[in-house]
Amino acid sequence: CLMIDEADRILEANFEEEMKQIIRILPKTRQTALFSATQTKKVEDLARLSFQTTPVYIDVDDGRTKVTNEGLQQGYCVVPSTKRFLLLYSFLQRNQSKKVMVFFSSCNSVKFHSELLKYIHVDCFDIHGKQKQQKRTSTFFDFCKAEKGILLCTDVAARGLDIPAVDWIVQYDPPDEPKEYIHRVGRTARGEGGKGNALLFLIPEELQFLRYLKAAKVPVKEYEFDEKKLKNVQSQLEKLVASNYYLNKSAKDAYRSYMLAYNSHSMKDIFNAVAASFCFSSPPKVILSIDSNASKFRKKSRKVEGSRNGFSDDNPYGRTGSKDKRQFVRY
Repeated sequence: CLMIDEADRILEANFEEEMKQIIRILPKTRQTALFSATQTKKVEDLARLSFQTTPVYIDVDDGRTKVTNEGLQQGYCVVPSTKRFLLLYSFLQRNQSKKVMVFFSSCNSVKFHSELLKYIHVDCFDIHGKQKQQKRTSTFFDFCKAEKGILLCTDVAARGLDIPAVDWIVQYDPPDEPKEYIHRVGRTARGEGGKGNALLFLIPEELQFLRYLKAAKVPVKEYEFDEKKLKNVQSQLEKLVASNYYLNKSAKDAYRSYMLAYNSHSMKDIFNAVAASFCFSSPPKVILSIDSNASKFRKKSRKVEGSRNGFSDDNPYGRTGSKDKRQFVRY
């Protein structure tokens, strides 16, 4: 029996040729089952190659008025960029007895916010793609067994994970497109009679994303929040990040990844890059653009010319004689 799960994801990761090779060497007489969250032309092509006879299609009811789970209550809130973390912090404080998953757009953002929350005494788990598999697996099972808790994660946790009794899905960073939203909120209200809640953070510039959700049959209603009730800890957070070298570096990495995530959005026409609240008193200077051909040529020229005297990025002091025993330290 051949089982192909997450077929759409396999094809998105450009494993189409590998899948075809595997299918060719398998016995012709077999049972085949193919599962996919979305049906694309590539998935249909793979199905035709995989099945020896006409397959039986089992699909969700196209007549449904919404594509998300029946027991799921979904909403969004419009929040200025400067208030985003304060709202998240206040929300997590009020839901300490719940099981909450918070989605971010990058590994660096998960890492920074996990470190920051722990500094201000909010315990949380974290899962992202830069962790080793053993670490991710261990964290996954710990969160599954927990009756309450907070899991910060990237989209690595948006599919294929069955975590029991998740109360809230919070999307701190909006997804790339509606189908990713659907996968994220699918971590709650699972099974027959399952119930759960989902909250999407949007800055004012991102409101047009709601049109795409509506077109995808995703019903969301607006949740309002009182800014006066937010925990006013912004100045303390800025001092903490400014005074802690490692937290400051982590914040800069997260800020840069956040900006780059906007730049790579498939729907970036509605996701305008804006400075987020990463607990800086002013936006840090970060390099966002990829080197142009001209800059690559200049770097290559400097490297060739500098090599005559031994100057390089790794050795800015130049070549020394064989009898020169001096040691240099870079700060």
